Amino acid sequence: MNIDNYVNDYLASFDRVKRSHHFQGLTALPRMEDVSKLISSLMELLFPGRGKNNCCLSLECAVKSEMNNFVSILTDQARLAFIYEGMSEDDAKTKVEEIIDKVLRKLPEIRTKIKKDSEAGYKGDPAARSQHEIILCYPALKVLAVHRVAHLLFEEKVPLVPRMMNELMHRETGIDIHPGATIGDSFFIDHGTGVVIGETTVIGNNVKIYQGVTLGALSFPKDGCGMLLKGAKRHPTIGNNVTIYANATVLGDITIGDNTTIGSSCWIKTSIPANSRVMIPDPEIIITERLKKKTS
Repeated sequence: MNIDNYVNDYLASFDRVKRSHHFQGLTALPRMEDVSKLISSLMELLFPGRGKNNCCLSLECAVKSEMNNFVSILTDQARLAFIYEGMSEDDAKTKVEEIIDKVLRKLPEIRTKIKKDSEAGYKGDPAARSQHEIILCYPALKVLAVHRVAHLLFEEKVPLVPRMMNELMHRETGIDIHPGATIGDSFFIDHGTGVVIGETTVIGNNVKIYQGVTLGALSFPKDGCGMLLKGAKRHPTIGNNVTIYANATVLGDITIGDNTTIGSSCWIKTSIPANSRVMIPDPEIIITERLKKKTS
């Protein structure tokens, strides 16, 4: 079969205008496979020995080795992302060096926050036997560790890579946290499956949420031409010491006040004052006796 005609027709589907933000072909891009390696390196850097047997005989050796690996992968992927978005090779190199410096300077603070997250998980879950169990086994801890670094990259306006980190965690755990979301100290997600946290969500300190919780947008603001406004505040602000139970949905640019408890399956579209408890009435339970089968 001669495929030339098919190839020509297919090539016509590509917008090959330079900087058109379409896939142009033969253009290097960050890859999910490499960002996955970045995540693995990050977790090993945060918790040496968590993911692999290290040949180093000291903590200093292990940290230095993995930090070099992490920096190498992040440098390459961030550089590709900036270049694809239209930045020159030299400008991308300079920009990435600045970002790497900020990430490494922030890493001690980020690790301290993640330790507080693991402490919150241990204190908040009676099934947890140790913080080591939280770190090694609980999907929420890994998601939060990755999110806290992805959020920093997002704030530094690194294209693509933070969102790729988020989506890889979403695939692995079923927990979907946009890298733009701002999350305070000692945050814990119990079970986690089905949790969605939108881009402009702000979460305070000592917050605990359960599986199936959505912190989402109620509507999407548009400009005068009817185009969606990017980055506009459209997700909730959650105060300190708030607990949100399974399958609750909190929508829009509203505030949930400090020390509030949201019961399971609540649907909330208005702000809730501090020190509140929000519940829905118990559903009516109907119990009927099943007819016993006759035996012959």
